[in-house]
Amino acid sequence: MAGTLQFDLVSPERRLAALTATEVQIPGAEGDLTAMEGHVPTITTLRPGIVRAVSAQGVTAYLVTGGFAEINPQSVTVLAERAVPVAEANAALMDDLLAEARSQAAALADRDAGEKLVNDMLAARAALAV
Repeated sequence: MAGTLQFDLVSPERRLAALTATEVQIPGAEGDLTAMEGHVPTITTLRPGIVRAVSAQGVTAYLVTGGFAEINPQSVTVLAERAVPVAEANAALMDDLLAEARSQAAALADRDAGEKLVNDMLAARAALAV
């Protein structure tokens, strides 16, 4: 049986998750990664995407707009700018998040970074099929 680690997901609005998981899939800014027990200590920034925690109860998924993840051999802590359980995501919410991403992108001096932000949010929306 796979080892376990503590998974915590917190946003400014609320604590969304505190559970024991066998793996946590994270949309890192430099690419997707999966954390499991014994993972090398890592801190990474997040891009818009889906965080998935696999546990004995199944898979729980959360849409995040960005933030940070701290990974240790026994735990994963995600500090999200904004996070919503995938089960609560709908077309209206995704429209709002996409509008926010476009607004943030327009304010960035780096056009490539702005385009990536919007494209990541569009990809998250497509993954949710809403």
